[in-house]
Order: sequence, then structure tokens, then C-alpha cells
Amino acid sequence: MNFKVMSKWTDNSFEMLLRMLHGVLPAGNNCPQSYYDIRMLLCEAGLGYELIDVCQYDCAIFYGDNKDAITCPVCQSSRYVRNKIAYKKLRYFPITPRLKRLYASRHTAKDMRWHKEVRKDEQGVLRHPADGRAWKHFDDMYPKFADDSRSVRLGLSSDGFNPFSNMTTTHSMWPVILMPYNMPPWCTMHKSNYLLSLLIPGPKSPGKDFDVFLRPLVDELKVLWRDGVEAYDAYSKAPFTLYAAVIWTISDFPAYAYLSGWSTMGKLACPICLEDTRSNRIRGKQCYTGHRCFLSKTHRWRKNLEFDGKQEKRQRPRQFTGDDILRQVADIPTCTTGKAPSNVDRKRKRGSDELNWSKKSILFELPYWSKLLVRHNLDVMHIEKNVCDNIVGTLLNDLVKSKDTTKACLDLEDLNIRKEQWLKERNGRFEKPHANFTLTKDECVEFCKFIKSVRLPDGYASNISRCVTDHNTLGGMKTHDCHVLLQKILPVAILPFLNKDICETLIEFCQFFQKICSKTLYAKELEDMKTGIVIILCKLEKIFPPSFFTIMVHLCVHLPEEALLGGPVSQRWMFGIERRMGTYKGYIRNFARPDGSITEAYVVDEVVTFLSRYVDDIETRFNRAERNWDVTTTKHEMDLFNNKVRTLGASKFGQLGEYLEVVQWYIYNNCGVELDSYLKEHKQALSSRGIRETNLDTIQKQEFPFWFKNKMALLRVNGDPRATDDLYALSQFPDDRYTSWQSCIVHGVRFRCKERDDKFTTQCSGVSVGVKMKQ
Repeated sequence: MNFKVMSKWTDNSFEMLLRMLHGVLPAGNNCPQSYYDIRMLLCEAGLGYELIDVCQYDCAIFYGDNKDAITCPVCQSSRYVRNKIAYKKLRYFPITPRLKRLYASRHTAKDMRWHKEVRKDEQGVLRHPADGRAWKHFDDMYPKFADDSRSVRLGLSSDGFNPFSNMTTTHSMWPVILMPYNMPPWCTMHKSNYLLSLLIPGPKSPGKDFDVFLRPLVDELKVLWRDGVEAYDAYSKAPFTLYAAVIWTISDFPAYAYLSGWSTMGKLACPICLEDTRSNRIRGKQCYTGHRCFLSKTHRWRKNLEFDGKQEKRQRPRQFTGDDILRQVADIPTCTTGKAPSNVDRKRKRGSDELNWSKKSILFELPYWSKLLVRHNLDVMHIEKNVCDNIVGTLLNDLVKSKDTTKACLDLEDLNIRKEQWLKERNGRFEKPHANFTLTKDECVEFCKFIKSVRLPDGYASNISRCVTDHNTLGGMKTHDCHVLLQKILPVAILPFLNKDICETLIEFCQFFQKICSKTLYAKELEDMKTGIVIILCKLEKIFPPSFFTIMVHLCVHLPEEALLGGPVSQRWMFGIERRMGTYKGYIRNFARPDGSITEAYVVDEVVTFLSRYVDDIETRFNRAERNWDVTTTKHEMDLFNNKVRTLGASKFGQLGEYLEVVQWYIYNNCGVELDSYLKEHKQALSSRGIRETNLDTIQKQEFPFWFKNKMALLRVNGDPRATDDLYALSQFPDDRYTSWQSCIVHGVRFRCKERDDKFTTQCSGVSVGVKMKQ
């Protein structure tokens, strides 16, 4: 089953193997003969799931008091299509047994204590969510929970995906995933530690009715907080009471609205500023300018009319606590859930004086939820994607993504600013002038040529050159493409084309994202970034039209403060979640029942993942070699590599032999005049054997090391002065002294360069040795 999961075998091929094994084994063997039999065996080690019927209009789930109801308690529609077959089924994976399993396994029980017993708490350094102010505030509020390092802190994430992405069918399925933050950073976001808790069925998105599906999970979380459950700790070999709490959610911006209850659309779209959101209505859309309000009251830019033609007198937006939000949502009228045709509340329009609250989130039922400093995280991944699209689309004057449009010129005229960018009338027609932040056609061609010429390290990013279109723009970029383009490539690509002020501002913006995405953050730098990002956004307001400032650009102003509270963004963004969605999509075999396919495959994968921790003699996802196995990153990994080579012996290097021959020939062929005479002598010997000239180089590459070793040994025995110590040592490797990448290349370079090798040998003895050799 491990081979099936790792290699993605089909069910049919797996059953063919089982039948073959059953046939070759002695009579009376217990080998299962079908995939179904294997599944039944694994069910004993699995944790299972629950099926909960759902109203066809998402009004309610048939759970708890409504478990035996025949009709929906909200819209009174029938529960069943026919013959006790429900319209929809919610898959619920109880998290209590899965949390208990984390402590029942000796491979994970110790890691679940890491955040408190192993992590070093350095003042002002943030490497883990436990270093953030929100985690420490939670510990101060609930010391009983914090005293036991085994108390589990969870992050909740959800996003929708279409299981039929290669078809035109519209379908939205929403998994709800939990991540335990007790583990080290390299384990927290590992796919083997994601806990699928809910699989919300499609075909429509749950939308505002998301809380309906969260009911069983929230009920279980309340029990885990209030009473806890009895569990066994395999590390201390003793029972204990396990408690758990969800400390925040992670989602993209639309899902942020579903989980929090604050609508992320309209003039008050910012879920941090809430009612103090600074926005302006321009032609056909809402823009979120006015970042001068974040500056000090005496800052000279507050009186500058170049921004929007007005002085900025507004105060900085307030910081709203959980208690403030509870008071606001207390006045929200109770709305009927579901998408039933008779539901008139769903079509109710919000009044002009009402806030953007659409509901009180079900998560407020958790006793600690209102006390958290961070309840919902802004997803830096999607913010980067949208900001990159805005910048690149505007620079290249993309017909779809450019913010420098005709309406943008009219907006500037309405604000009475930047007259050089207003529409110009000529011969009865209006023309849009070329802006200083937009590239010309020739410059767009050169820009795209540069993007095509970029070569990145293997595994660092995808082939970004494929994003260059025939119209000299960039299209089809994925989120990680935008991540690399914005932080690494764009600051270099724009230098020849834009003036100094615009270049400096955009480079500062790119560097902001590079710093905020670091694995290690420093509190002092984040405090400086809180002021720095405001200055950057104000500079951008003087360059780009108001339409450039979408809500995603505005959200950048809140990222440094959120990093101070929650820690590094690498454990609070959607990259890992999105990759997990792709895994779930790959589980589907029966397209008529996509949710069932995902559920059954997940349960099997969960069991195989758990059991494979105890298997060392076959390849599993925990001991699988990296694709770039020859490039190591730490001294520990380098030592393991060297030990592996030594255990194979000096005479046989196993699968490393091919690469060692490359190293050896590279050194022999580049040692200069010392070896030239021997190379010529060997080539003449090969020619005398009648070998064709076209094959001489290939044969010499294979035979020269052995010939040279024997030649040096013979000269040494005869006392020939040509067999110097350096040449003799060079002919002997690889031996016990030279059984690693570093020693081979360092020895060769020292022989050739003598006293001039210090810098090169230092580079080669580090992490880049494999790359150096390939180059």
C-alpha cells in the first residue's frame, strides 16, 4: 500500500499484483487478493470518519438534535432525494483521535513538546509562532493551558477548489484543515501533519453559510478546551489530559469573509481597519488610498496636495479588540441560513449606515476566541500575487491588468492632480498620454527578453519564461511565480527603463516583501517596517493612479504588525494548503463521486503515512531521497553524506560512482602542464591499439585513471624523479582519504593552484560543492 500511495498506482494494477503474489506464494497463504481486502485490514489501524446529511440548500445539517429529522428544520425541504439517499453528505473527520495519535507515536510525541522544551526564546527574534506576541498573550491569559507543553495549539485553514479543473463544470468543494503548531517550523507545515477535519460538499460554495458546516468541529473543540480527553504520551510513557485550542485561521481574502463574518467588499473592505477604512469611490470602482493618515500628525506630507488634491486631517485607524467586535456584532439581526428560494433574508441589502458585518462567527462560541490578538491571518501569498499583477500589468500596459486606463486619467482630472496625465484633445479625439511609469513598446520587448533569459537554480522556481506571451506581456503566472518575480527578478528588470524615483520606490516595495517573508524576523526591523511601508505606499500614491490601490495593496500596511503578533508568515500563509488541495484533487478516481474518492483515499493515505514511520527498509515519504540529493544545506547533512560514501567503501561508490568519475576526470583534465605529457602518452598508446580517432576521447576518459595509477606506481618503484609526491597522491584517489565530494575537488584544486586555492577550496568545501562540480 505504501508503494501504491507513493507511486500512484491504479487500483487495477494493484489488484493484478496482489493476484500474482497470491499465486506464487504457497497454498493456504493469507495474502489478500483484492484492494478491498487490503482496505479492510487497514481500517483496523485507521481513524475513520462520519457521514452527516446536509440540506440541499445548505440551511442546516442533520446533526445533534436534528439527527433523525426527515425535513430541514429551516426551509422544510426534504432530507432525501429518494430511498433514504440524502441530497448532500458532509464528511467529518473527528480530530480527537488524531491528536491522541500524535502523542501515541514515539516519532511525533517528542516533537509536540518542541515549542516549549526545545525552542530557544531569544528576545526580539521570531522564528516560530510561539515567539509572537499573540502566543505569549494567550499564555498569560490561560496559564493552566500553557503550563503543560502538550496542550495543542491549532491553526484552521480552508479554501475552495474545483475537482474538475480540466473540465468546464463549475464545482466548489471546501476542505477544512487543521495544523498543530506545537511542532518545529519544518514539521508544522509538512503535509504529513495536516489534519483534514471537514470536507464540505459542492457544487456551490458554502458562502455565508460556512458556519453551518463548522458545527461538529466547534462542538468538539469546546470539549477539548473545557474538559480535555485522556491520552497516552509515548515520550514520557504516561497518561495525561489532552487540551487543544484553535489560535487563528488561515485563508485567502474571500474565505476570510466566510470565517470572520466581515464582508471584504465595498468601501469598508479592510477587516483590520473595520469602520475606519480609508477609501474613495472613483469611476466604477472603490480605491483604498489615503495612507497619509498613518503618518504622524506633524508630517509634511499631510498638507501636500499632490496626493489627492486635499490635506489629510484624519486620524490613524483604531485598533479593535475582540470585545469591541462582540459589541458590534451583537446588534446584527439574525438572518436565515441557506440558499432556499424562499429565503428573503439572503437578498437583504445593507443600509448605508451599517457596518460590513454579515453574521456573528460561530468561532466566537469558543470561550477564548474574543481574547485572541490575531483571529484571522492575512494571506501574504495572495497579497503578493495581486500586488505583482498590479505592478507588472501597469508597467507593461497590459490590456486587462493595467491600472493606467482611460478612466484612470479621468480620475486624475476629477481630483485636479497630475495634469500631464490627463486626456489630451487632438483633432476632435481624446488621446491618453504615455505615463512615466509605463514602458514603451520597444521597452516591453526588451523587458520580456530579459525575463526569458533568466535562469534560476533547479527547484527554486518554475520556468518563468513560459509566462511571456506573444503580446510582450506576462500571463498565466502562478502564485509562486509572482513570489519569485516580485522579490528577485523585478528589482533588476526595471532598472534600465524607469527613472530613478520610480525605480527606488518599486525596489523598496519588493524588498519589503522579501523581508516580511523571511524565515527569521526581528522585532526591531518589523517596527521600522511599520513606518517604512506607510512611506512606500505614500510614494506609490504620488506615482500611480488611484485605481492601482486595490484592497490587496492596502493590506500591505498591516503585515508588519501581524508578523509581530503571529511570527513568521511562512507558517501562516496558503502555500502549503494550496499544495495539499492539489493532492486531494489527485485522489479523485470516480468523477461522479469526487468527495467520496477524496475521503476514501485520504483515510488510506493517513494510515499508510502513520505506519510508514515505523518502516526503515523501504522508501517512504519520510526517508525518500531529495531530488537534488547532491546539494546539501547543513553540516549535519554533509556528514551523513560522507558517512554514506565511506560505508560503501573506497573501491565501490554504488550510485555515486558515476558522479565520482566526473569529478576525477575533471581534475585530471584540468591540472595543466603537469599531466599533459601523460595524457598525450596515453592517447598515443590507445592509437597504437587501432582505436578510431573519433572514439579516443571516450576511451581515454574511461581508462586513463587506471593507467595513470599504474604508471605512477611503476615510476615510484623504479625511483623515477617524475613520480613526485603530488602526482602520486593525485593518482591514488579516491581512497580512504578522498571519499567525499569536498576532499576530491579540494585535493584537485590544491594540486593545480598551489597557494592560490584558498577562496575556491572554501567555496567547494561548503554547501555548493555539487553545483560547482556540475558547472
